Amino acid sequence: MITLAAAWTGHDTRLIAATLIAIAVIVVLISAFKLHAFLALILGSGVLGLIAGMPVDKLLSSFESGVGSTVASVGVLIALGAMLGKLLADSGGAEQIVDTIISRAGKRTLPWAMALVAALIGLPMFFEIGLVLLIPIVLLVVKRSRQPLMLIGIPALAGLSVLHGLVPPHPGPLAAAGALNANVGIVLAFGLLVAIPSVIIAGPLFGKLAARWVPDAVAPEHLVPERSDEDNARRPSFGATLITVLLPVVLMLGKALSDILAAKSSEVRRVFDFIGDPLVALLAAVIVGMFTLGRAAGFSRGKLTSTVASSLGPIAGILLIVAAGGGFKQTLVDAGVGKVITQLATGASFPALLLGWLVAVAIRLATGSATVATVSAAGIVGPLAATMSSTHAALLVLAIGAGSLFFSHVNDAGFWLVKEYFGLSVGETIKSWSIMETIISVVAIAIILPLGALIT
Repeated sequence: MITLAAAWTGHDTRLIAATLIAIAVIVVLISAFKLHAFLALILGSGVLGLIAGMPVDKLLSSFESGVGSTVASVGVLIALGAMLGKLLADSGGAEQIVDTIISRAGKRTLPWAMALVAALIGLPMFFEIGLVLLIPIVLLVVKRSRQPLMLIGIPALAGLSVLHGLVPPHPGPLAAAGALNANVGIVLAFGLLVAIPSVIIAGPLFGKLAARWVPDAVAPEHLVPERSDEDNARRPSFGATLITVLLPVVLMLGKALSDILAAKSSEVRRVFDFIGDPLVALLAAVIVGMFTLGRAAGFSRGKLTSTVASSLGPIAGILLIVAAGGGFKQTLVDAGVGKVITQLATGASFPALLLGWLVAVAIRLATGSATVATVSAAGIVGPLAATMSSTHAALLVLAIGAGSLFFSHVNDAGFWLVKEYFGLSVGETIKSWSIMETIISVVAIAIILPLGALIT
């Protein structure tokens, strides 16, 4: 403590104060003034740089370079993921997965089947898109099976939420991996490892408890869809859909394994380094999906083009938030905040994984946005990853992602979507959805911390 106090300077105090004030500005602008997170992050970056004493020209160049590097590394991947998700939804591939799995599930296994459906649908889709697609399916299954809404709904929401927070190509994990220079394949591999028990505990197991806590939950009748036999008369097969959805996952995992098992100079590793690169893997999945999903559903060339094009509009906001988050991150780095955080964590012997989780939790609770929490926390603790192995850098990405899911409440758009679709009161939504999100976050970090201690 004496060494830490001696090393502490007035400049360090100013940088920490600048960071806290900037985060407070972002939080107030988003929460109280309902300003879009993109604008809030820009203004927060300006406040940070000015209070930290950065020259104006350096402040602008730092923010612009952060935006540019983030869009270059993450933006294309987000766009490709949106295209694959749109092909899956519009072709009827998502419904094919649902129908196949649900038809083979009995009443006891139905909650587990819904968690699996949500996980499969959630792989290529962003959370908001997946939620809008999944909830009508959940309501239809509840109506047909006559099971409690919470028993079926919570496992589905858990499967979707876990994938959103922990597994690329979702924007949060991708942005954090880019900020920390983490290997996306390793993030994906460990993300899936952490995701499985997190989904099980927060989904089917907690779903039983949530069904007792909120026993009378009934979705508004006008929101429950009715299927027409004429809808999606031509749909891609289950096998083709599954192969397409899992293709980028398999390619990226293959790259991660080759990085561990193959020599750097081997031809096998070079091949997997290319085809397992996230850009190549997602591009391959989109191109394959045009045939296995779009053409299989009878799409014309014009329909394929319009489907792919229409996928980009809804993600514009996400792209801008992630880009501005990258600018905020770079401003933090260039102002010297990262070095101060690193010195503090080292001097206090504070575990980097736990620090990343706690920072993300604080920003998530304040802003309500998992993506804002992820990109902001990655910028704050990013310098800690400079001396980490690729494995621990990947685990730090996951720790931040886990923290970004903690206790969704009234400042989160997802909270209100679930409340309205499921016909819940605010209290019932907190007892079900908010607690489920907290369980995911806590279970995930409880798995990540021992992994970090065991793996070198």
